[in-house]
Amino acid sequence: MLKKVALGIFAVLLVQISSFAQSNDIIIRTRHVALVLRVEKDHLRQLYLGKALEDDKEYEKISSDNNKPAYSTFGTDNLFSAAIRVVHADGNPSLDLQFVKQENEKINDSITLTGIDLKDPAYPFEVTLYYQAFYNEDIIETWTTIRHQEPASVTLYNFASASLYLNAKDYYLTQFHGDWAKEMQMEQNKLSSGIKIIDSKLGVRADEFNSPCFMLSTGKPAGENSGNVLAGTLAWTGNFRLLFEVDNANQLHIIPGMNPYASEFPLKPDTTFTTPKFIFTYTNKGQGQATRNIDRWARSFGILDGYKPRLTLLNNWETTYFDFNESKLIHLFDQAKEIGVDMFLLDDGWFGNKYPRNNDHAGLGDWQANREKLPHGIGYLVRQANNRGIKFGIWIEPEMVNPESELYHKHPDWILRLPDRPENYQRHQLVLDLSNPAVQDFVFGVIDSLKTDYPPGIAYFKWDCNRTFTDAYSPYLGKNQSALYIDYVEGLYKVFKRVREKYPHLPMMLCSGGGGRVDYGALPYFTEFWPSDNTNPIYRIFIQWGYSYFFPAIATCNHVTGSGDYSIKFKLDVAMMGKLGFDMQINKLKPSEIQFVRDAVKTYNQIKDIVWYGDLYRLISPYKSNKAALMYVSDHKDKAVIFTYLLHEELGDMHLPVRLNGLNADKKYRVKEINLPEGTQSHCPESGHIYTGDYLMTVGIHAPLRGDGSSAVFELTTE
Repeated sequence: MLKKVALGIFAVLLVQISSFAQSNDIIIRTRHVALVLRVEKDHLRQLYLGKALEDDKEYEKISSDNNKPAYSTFGTDNLFSAAIRVVHADGNPSLDLQFVKQENEKINDSITLTGIDLKDPAYPFEVTLYYQAFYNEDIIETWTTIRHQEPASVTLYNFASASLYLNAKDYYLTQFHGDWAKEMQMEQNKLSSGIKIIDSKLGVRADEFNSPCFMLSTGKPAGENSGNVLAGTLAWTGNFRLLFEVDNANQLHIIPGMNPYASEFPLKPDTTFTTPKFIFTYTNKGQGQATRNIDRWARSFGILDGYKPRLTLLNNWETTYFDFNESKLIHLFDQAKEIGVDMFLLDDGWFGNKYPRNNDHAGLGDWQANREKLPHGIGYLVRQANNRGIKFGIWIEPEMVNPESELYHKHPDWILRLPDRPENYQRHQLVLDLSNPAVQDFVFGVIDSLKTDYPPGIAYFKWDCNRTFTDAYSPYLGKNQSALYIDYVEGLYKVFKRVREKYPHLPMMLCSGGGGRVDYGALPYFTEFWPSDNTNPIYRIFIQWGYSYFFPAIATCNHVTGSGDYSIKFKLDVAMMGKLGFDMQINKLKPSEIQFVRDAVKTYNQIKDIVWYGDLYRLISPYKSNKAALMYVSDHKDKAVIFTYLLHEELGDMHLPVRLNGLNADKKYRVKEINLPEGTQSHCPESGHIYTGDYLMTVGIHAPLRGDGSSAVFELTTE
């Protein structure tokens, strides 16, 4: 039987396939994608990965020449990188995995789970490969479970989630990398013979330098609307490794999974080690189609409540930083009400008494309202916000501790730090040891107490995490320190699960000093994420552009702030391409600007369903032009929203039309420029007129962009 952990909340119908009387092929397929495995001489090998054939029987005609193992092992005849490497209890470093059986479970009409059991004939060591196919979304998830019944622990050295292969003349890898304030920068390179590794060794903020996402095109660099593309991402909130190896026969091995760096894992007998899910899609219609596949899957399965409304908000951070009191905050409540957002978010600085949080040197770990700043407590703020018709949210960083805190002095055994060495600080803080169940209870208690102690209730949490692992040592794990990088993340997931069991639909933002922790291991527990602390709209166009390849707009928090010397309209237009919010000093705006913000929030409320739930089409890349343009199209192709931006004006700029995409060629659409300041007329010649989808996709519209940092937003409606 397949493991129940793989079934989620779905009802299950078990269908066991035990014989292979007609074929030794195992077909995992969606509407347009197929992964075909073949059993040959008791071993499981990959036969095919690519566009699904119309007739499944034709896979039998594919030659078995140059087939590669479906899950490559170390120590026998494999000459290339191994997906799994172990040392048995008796010291033998080899592994031979032979096919035992296959089972299929039809979870519902469009999701099928396939489990394939493999076993070493010389040792009681077993591996099960899982493949979950989402037919409608063209997504396949794959992961692995490892277990044994040897007399003592087996040490796992490599434990990938998958082992996939492509066969083409050339391979082009698009990766996403950066740093704090410059997250998700894109780079494409041709892979040459040998090994390319994208990885993280940062522990808790694993995505700070590299993202566990990639797009791989074959034959030639993929375009937005053409080319063969495999897009993949790992659902793991810790150290990851994406390995790409071009072998002597010019075949590409793709091995994604947890990073085995400093993580030799002792697996006890009769216990199960489960790898994170690797999520991928394949298309011959370019990177845009790969994104749309992932977005549709993500809204249904990858993020919390992906088809439910989100809250617009006003954050106090840039207005007050740590310097606030009740009267300042209540004044900001009035400003939130004035501009028409749904919620006020109280950021860092509200807690700590013996060690008050007046800067980032103190207070982390002491989650009690600061009596000097907030003499009436958090409950008073909740009530005052609710009395004004807005909700109240709050910032927390529950995995961290300052040395200047009561928690630090009370529980030194709860902190990751090396014995007999000086403490190493980032942002004046250390990491709590979430491999310890007592720490897991504490972190859950932070959320639980804030939710239950302050009626009528905190409506939203911003969960932050502002440092990586350094000098990491767990007092709880003792001599088993190589398990820390894995056990920490598993402990974090246990806390997330407990929160969701008690508060299944509580909105929460996943934040980590910006985009240091954005992945589909954590996002199923969160409604949204914070992409970057860099809110300058020019830089944000690039950052949001990068995230758009793998994460839907409904999950991407974009705030209008004081960063950058640009118009309030440009800042709003950039933020509207995701989930809109504000973090700025409203009282420093001119009356006309406040009126524009108020009107813009109303405009956003009219188009947000298209942005949140529509299909994304990237039209002009800022990486290839001085402009950027993208659009969202509703499911029925009856509505669309287009965002256009001019990053910098060039001499002799021709202001060429923007050709649209994703429309119904036969439908007629009325074009209207929106989000204009009161009394301003559109300079777009197409605004107010009706055109066929064919015309708009062939000829396009003229976006009236003049000057650096200018923008225009258009709405299309069918007639």
